[in-house]
Amino acid sequence: MATTTPDTDVRDRAVARLKKRHDFHVHLLVYVAINGFSTLLWAMTSDGGFFWPIFLMFFWGIGLVANAWDVYRGSEPSEEQIRREMTRMQPR
Repeated sequence: MATTTPDTDVRDRAVARLKKRHDFHVHLLVYVAINGFSTLLWAMTSDGGFFWPIFLMFFWGIGLVANAWDVYRGSEPSEEQIRREMTRMQPR
């Protein structure tokens, strides 16, 4: 059975946090690219009518904001919260 040291645990958490940030940046890049393309498509095919890409921007933007909140404002659980959850999960 492998044991984890405090340094290993901190490293694993740091790697997980960096991966979440990287994934968010990819999400942001795709959001900008797809919405830029849909806006360009609207501009090329419309005579200035209703700006339909706003729906895509708005609803996808909600998900993007939630993702950003999780990455940059999400707090890690405390040790007490982890212990309580572990106790709750154990069979009785």
